[in-house]
This record gives sequence, structure tokens and C-alpha cells, in this order.
Amino acid sequence: MKDLIKIQQRLVPDILQEMKRRYRILKQIHLAQPIGRRSLAQNLQTTERILRAEVDFLRDQGLILAETIGMSITDAGRQILNSLDGMVRELDGFQKLEERLSDALGIPQVLIVPGDSKDNPLVKREMGYQTARLLREHLKEGVLAVTGGTTIAEVATMMPTGPMLHTVEVLPARGGVGENVEIQANTIAAAIANKLGGTYRMLHVPDNLSEEASHMLHEEPHIQNYLNRIKSVRMVVYGIGQAVIMAKRRGLPNEVLDSLEEKGALGEALGYFFSQDGRVVYRMNSIGIRMNDLKNVEMMIAVAGGKEKAPAVIAVARGSRQDVLVTDEVCAEAILALL
Repeated sequence: MKDLIKIQQRLVPDILQEMKRRYRILKQIHLAQPIGRRSLAQNLQTTERILRAEVDFLRDQGLILAETIGMSITDAGRQILNSLDGMVRELDGFQKLEERLSDALGIPQVLIVPGDSKDNPLVKREMGYQTARLLREHLKEGVLAVTGGTTIAEVATMMPTGPMLHTVEVLPARGGVGENVEIQANTIAAAIANKLGGTYRMLHVPDNLSEEASHMLHEEPHIQNYLNRIKSVRMVVYGIGQAVIMAKRRGLPNEVLDSLEEKGALGEALGYFFSQDGRVVYRMNSIGIRMNDLKNVEMMIAVAGGKEKAPAVIAVARGSRQDVLVTDEVCAEAILALL
């Protein structure tokens, strides 16, 4: 594949540039559908006049639908996108960047999405789509656990169609009542299960519990049943957060915040707070998946973007297992600069 791309770049560079242009138009329609021509032109930083011929071509090829509510991608268009993804990533140099980041962090697989997810919502949406594709590819049965958060919510939004996986069960990785409903793990678990055709279970408990409340809840049959199922998890999809910001969002007391800063906490994942060298400096008292539950998990997928997340990603990668990292371009470059 690499040799063929090099030959094409030398012999027919114009064809490759045209392919990349149409690929990017398809990608933008896919991420923002339904979308009008004016909005699409703005996203691609071009004019409607220049875009019109390309859109007409893609419609005539059966790759997009143009309706009154806007343009959307067809199944054939989605297949073309997936087929071209690896080639375009190679042409744009992202595969080399992924290899460098994989080696630097010691993570077997890294997927990098172009752009900055903090400034462009469609970049975060593409991170969700790439993660959803991984789920479709690797999860055929068993238990999936997911955390909350805006990025993981995009995984549910962008889940591609496919065979119904009636033997898949989706669980919230931890309690999270108290956050915005749209980004709670319960909501995301239900949405992903519906897209996959599987089942789900809710966990209606706060994220941070007192010792007494935690002990009482562990005696509840519903909680015991959930904890038994969480030990059977085959795949975990979770976000990585900045330690102090996540601690404040979860309402941790001031003495804990002071302790986190004193101990140099930088990253948070699954209720664990990590220092720069990967040490766990604090663990939230929440009901859900624990580190000792992860030894039988087949795949751990971490999702995080934005350059401000770079120290957090490094800290979590040094202190816990990750099989796949899905991130954006600016976060990847910031991580490599720090390392």
C-alpha cells in the first residue's frame, strides 16, 4: 500500500488531490448530516459555487442524498469513507504520528483525528465515530462498560449501523448521578445498547459516596447484581480528564483538592487520580469498575482530546493499562512535545 501511494504521488498527484478533496467533503457530510450546502462550504472554507460540482458528482455516484433538510451520506458513501481512511491517513502523515505516539506512551494502538476537538465540535464527533468503529469491529458479544462525558456521548451518537448484537450488554462503568443527564454514563450506555441492538443496565447512584453510604448500597440486591456483571466486562470505553477540574466537577471537598494539588495529580480516569509518574494518588469512593476488575478485560479504549489534556493522558497512560488511545491532532502533538 505504501509503495503504491508513493508511485501514485509521483505519477498522478492531481488524481490523489482530487480523491482527498472528495474524501473530505464526504467526511464533513457524514459528521454534520443533515447539512446544507452553505454550511458545508463554510466548514470546508470554500464557496458554494466551487462546491456545487463536487456535490453533484457525489450525488450522481450514489454516495450522498440531497434532500430539503440537507445532505446526508448513503451506506455506499460510508463504505467509501471507511475504505479510504487508511490511505488518506498515510498521505497526510497521521500513521507516522500514530506510530510515534504509540511508542512514546507504550500503547499498542493509537488513532489520531485531524484538528482540535476543543475548538471544533466535528473533531470530537469524529473521535466518537472512530471509537464506535472499533467497538463494532471488536465487540460481538459480552459486556461493555462506558463512562460518561461529552466525548463518550459522541460514541453513541456516531455508532454506525451494522448487525444487531443481541448478546451484548452495556453497563455504566461507575455511578454518575448528578452530572448533566445527556452525558451521564447511564444515558450513554442506554443509547449505545439501542444502537447495537443489545441490552443495558442502569446504576442510579452518585459518583462520590461516603463510606457509610457505600457500605449500605453494597448490600442492595440491585447493586450486588450490577457488581457481579461488571466483573464480566470484556471491553471498557472511558474518558480521561484533568485531575483538579474533574475533582471540582464531582464536588470533592476542599481538603481533597488541596491534597491532589500537593501530590501533583494531573490525570483522572475511572475515578482514579494519577500523578505525573503514574502513581495513583487518590481513588474516589464510587460504585463501579475497579482496577482489579480490569485483568480479564480484553480491550481498554481511552478517548481524550485537546492540547490541555496532554499531561493528563501521559499520567494515566503511565499508571494504567490502555490498549487503544483515540485522540486529536493537537493533543498528540502536545504529548510528544512534553515527552
